[in-house]
Amino acid sequence: MKLTRLFSLPLLAAAPLMLAACGDDVAADGAQPAGEALPAVAAPAGTKWADTVTVTPEGGYMIGNPDAPLKLVEYASHTCSHCAEFSQTGKQPLKDKYVASGVVSFEQRQTFLNPYDVVIAGLATCGAKEQMQPLSDQVWQNLPAVFQGLQGNPQAVEAAGALPIGQRFAAIAEATGLIEFFAARGISADQARTCLADAPRIEALVKQVEANNTKDKVTGTPTFFLNGNRVEGTTWALIEPQLQRAGAR
Repeated sequence: MKLTRLFSLPLLAAAPLMLAACGDDVAADGAQPAGEALPAVAAPAGTKWADTVTVTPEGGYMIGNPDAPLKLVEYASHTCSHCAEFSQTGKQPLKDKYVASGVVSFEQRQTFLNPYDVVIAGLATCGAKEQMQPLSDQVWQNLPAVFQGLQGNPQAVEAAGALPIGQRFAAIAEATGLIEFFAARGISADQARTCLADAPRIEALVKQVEANNTKDKVTGTPTFFLNGNRVEGTTWALIEPQLQRAGAR
């Protein structure tokens, strides 16, 4: 979605798109891992790869060994149910088994399906870089409750959508309960409002997302890439075998 449309699209019109815009899955091929496993890479003394966070040049948040031989990238929307499913079923084994070994890094990049995604991403990236993926996972793990908030105060949301950019996103967050949601998870209300009032920061975030999506031809969420090549499937049941065939064990 283009920058100007994200900033002008009526919020209520965007709401029904949240579930429908997510990508569909494909059937598993049942193939078994072949070839030798890649050797584990030890983390620096006193550290763990699963706790190592890097902000990439594309604006993504990567956990794991920055030099891992297998680099898994997910383009995700915070209002996508398939992204929530991957977070709930795949993120923990991905981190515990594959990222922890130093063989796989996992990078999360934003995709915006609607203006709500801009607000949530603005909040998830408001704190320390180590907070970003855990905050995103909290959104996905509580997605039904988040949806209730997004759709529970339509008049206030509509009014917020008409405000100037510097006021709009904080007002949307107030009206939808997102300020309280993130405050309960370590982003204070004042911190959240300050982040969302920073119009140049929000505009830069949207432009980065737009550039990434255009470059990688991302049209749905979640979309995965492994070492720069698009990966078929949206579920952990399909992603894990492809990591294994590439040498992760």
